[in-house]
Amino acid sequence: MFNAQYFRTFITLVETGSFTGTARRLSMTQPGVSQHMRKLEQYLGKPLIERQGRRIRLTEAGRRAHDYGVRLFSEHEQFRHSLDDDSLFSGECRIASTASIGVMLYPFLLGQQQLNPGLSVTYCFAFQPEIITDVITGRHDVGVVTEQPRDEAVDVEAWYDEPLCLVVPADFAGGSLNDLLGLGFINYSEGLDKARALLKANFPEEFRSMSQFPSQGFTNEVGMVLDAVARGLGFSVVSRLVLETSPWQRQVRELPLSQPVDETFYLISRREARVPGRYFRLLEAFREQRRLERFGHPDNRQPGEQEVVGGS
Repeated sequence: MFNAQYFRTFITLVETGSFTGTARRLSMTQPGVSQHMRKLEQYLGKPLIERQGRRIRLTEAGRRAHDYGVRLFSEHEQFRHSLDDDSLFSGECRIASTASIGVMLYPFLLGQQQLNPGLSVTYCFAFQPEIITDVITGRHDVGVVTEQPRDEAVDVEAWYDEPLCLVVPADFAGGSLNDLLGLGFINYSEGLDKARALLKANFPEEFRSMSQFPSQGFTNEVGMVLDAVARGLGFSVVSRLVLETSPWQRQVRELPLSQPVDETFYLISRREARVPGRYFRLLEAFREQRRLERFGHPDNRQPGEQEVVGGS
């Protein structure tokens, strides 16, 4: 008999690569995971995995079964969410984003959930490749990323811009590129690209590449990079959202620059999937709040900014 839970266990096993990891993620016992796999293989009449020590390898039947299971659950989630597409103030919202926008967007969505008890927010902080994969497979309905994806399986819309900030220790007295060279750079995931764009725009004659700057360390969490800056270990370049929400914002300062450079955030969804209207209401409300905070009036849009992406 067909059992969707067996497929869920199998998909999780492929994702984690181990029976132990699958049991932990699904709150099962390891023998329970093994039983689900035996039952699924009996149902399909084919071996799905081969064990190689502690690792597993998919058979050809296993690869086909995995692809089918992913499509099955993706279609199921899309169907389930389509049942309440018309509600703007209730239903589940499943969003994934990079940390630079999530540090402010997620608290905003929680506030909306408090105001609308029928709303449920599931939010994931992740790096861009994982966000794209999760949107394609239906784990999340909407992703927010900082680089425009080229994957044909997703629809992409430019959504929102935030200024990049060159952040230095609060007692840093310099302002030239040579001063920054003496300070050194604190890197994080995507940090080099952002710093390159901002420094190239403001020091066009002196800036050559980020390899000019001594490396003063790295963290994969953008929210923590300002801790290193606050300790005087170097400078970094982050979104204004990160600076405004940082617990170290009083121990650092933004270095004034003549040429502003914005970071663009893109909304992605699975191609041709119907995204419920509540997402667009929430995302536009967030944008309006940021306009009010930055410009003092919600109608003061940034140059080239559109009304709302895909809204209804």
